[in-house]
Amino acid sequence: MAIGPAYGRAMERGSFLLDAGAPRSARHLCMAGDTWPSSATRPYNFLFVPHCALMCDRANFTNLRTPRLMAVLALLMSRSAAAQTADPSAAANFEQQGKYAQAAEVWRQLTRLNPRDAAAFASLGVDLSRQAKYSEAAAAYRSALALNPSLPGIPLNLGLTEFKQGHFPAAIPPLQAARRQGASSAQARPLLAMSYYGAGRFADAIRDLQPLVRSDPENAELRQVLAQSCLQAKNYSCAEKQFRKIVEQNPNSAAAHMLTGEALDGLQRTPEAIAEFQAAAAASPDEPNVHFGLGYLYWKSHLYDDAEREFQRQLAVDPNHGQALAYLGDIEMKRSKQNDAVALLRKAVSRKDNVRLAYLDLGAILLEQKHYQEAVAMLQRAVKLDGTQPDAHYRLARVYQAMGNIADAQKEFAEVRELHRKADDPLASKISDAPPPPPR
Repeated sequence: MAIGPAYGRAMERGSFLLDAGAPRSARHLCMAGDTWPSSATRPYNFLFVPHCALMCDRANFTNLRTPRLMAVLALLMSRSAAAQTADPSAAANFEQQGKYAQAAEVWRQLTRLNPRDAAAFASLGVDLSRQAKYSEAAAAYRSALALNPSLPGIPLNLGLTEFKQGHFPAAIPPLQAARRQGASSAQARPLLAMSYYGAGRFADAIRDLQPLVRSDPENAELRQVLAQSCLQAKNYSCAEKQFRKIVEQNPNSAAAHMLTGEALDGLQRTPEAIAEFQAAAAASPDEPNVHFGLGYLYWKSHLYDDAEREFQRQLAVDPNHGQALAYLGDIEMKRSKQNDAVALLRKAVSRKDNVRLAYLDLGAILLEQKHYQEAVAMLQRAVKLDGTQPDAHYRLARVYQAMGNIADAQKEFAEVRELHRKADDPLASKISDAPPPPPR
């Protein structure tokens, strides 16, 4: 999803510049884009080193012109020139001309001359951000806040800069600070909610996104992120409600139908989920994973012929779809067609997609074929992919038992007894291994 105006350029209004025209004691921050006061004539309050002049006659001057003295003179002259060049009014002129690199260099000089000036670091961050140098801008903002944690507007700027880099966990603390400072909800709250989502903190994302969606019900982008957050948090009733709203707004959206189907499947309403995936396939037959998702729901309902048809359609679109291969192999195994099953399952395993079912079924077939060592390797891999499922432990125990390894067999059987009865995996865990990234 591409970031909307509410999260992109409009957020740049949260950037700040130093007003060099104000006295040092009353220096204030103004919004980026504001013009500098025309009366800004007072020089920046830094220590200026005057030019040095030796009041002596020519002879004495000649005697004093030693290498050491000349080095001192050169150092003082260079500091004086730098101080005269590093003037906030020069930075303001560069900014008004759109010369942000030159403006940033002025602010850098000012921070070198006075490393304790928080406002200069803040202004440096603004001009670096304008050049999309977000990593350097973040460092400048952090320096500013280390010197003055209450500097208004800068936590929001820092949060936005981290957000633009995709550093969502790092964006959260400054955005929280921005809200505590009283930053506009229109600025800080959407960024914070999206950062929670990007960091995988879905419950926090839901909490912040719900009031935003209520206040802007036509914002499909916000509602989409809220629905995805609900889905990832396994709050399926919330997800279904939001996805149905999306379908109402865009009835021909295959993605919306699929996501609604995932939520319904999570609620164990599989027939309704199938209907949603059928609608998605009708609207967009080439939609990624639409045929696999529908095939999985048929497979889950033991409608293996229908499932096989959809998995074949998925492979027609993507011949290397590891999950479709694995589930086709499972269907062949259920039909007692071991050779066909093994061919499909080995192909699925070779895709390196880490489809647990492929390792589980292959291990079971190899056990029947008495290829015990290879069966152990396959089943151990299935356990590693998800050790909470008792089926792989049980089959592994049977292999150990067949090999005469009683100790390991008893250990695996004990593990089976401790695990809960296997629950049906929701479809969301099959085709939504990771949530989509937040809009940026």
